[in-house]
Amino acid sequence: MISSKKQRGPLSEINVVPLVDIMLVLLIVFMIAAPMMQSGMPIDLPKVTTRPLPSKEDVQVLTITKDKGVILNEKKLEATDLKAAIQLLFTNRPDKEIFLRADSRVPYGFVVSCMGLIREAGVEKINIVTKNIEER
Repeated sequence: MISSKKQRGPLSEINVVPLVDIMLVLLIVFMIAAPMMQSGMPIDLPKVTTRPLPSKEDVQVLTITKDKGVILNEKKLEATDLKAAIQLLFTNRPDKEIFLRADSRVPYGFVVSCMGLIREAGVEKINIVTKNIEER
């Protein structure tokens, strides 16, 4: 009689249990890390009841944080360097438009002075970014 070991031959199956374990761990890591990467700067935008305007792809964003920090396209600047940075950014651009995101706790006078520096730099359109009042 022939034994059952000789009839089988070599085992050529791949063990997928370790692969599934690694994939599940990676899935959990990405599920935890994804919301952190999307948040960006914690800015408390003013709330309004109007609907959003359509925007272009290549937008320039100036962010003013609650501690009067000025960030131009994710680059932190001093308020005194704002005019020169904006002039440099908009050199040789026909469409001079910027989006201003200011924290609602920033004093009104500081926001207006930043808007004045933007206008002095030659930007024609300043769009103020707000949050819809229904969003929490």
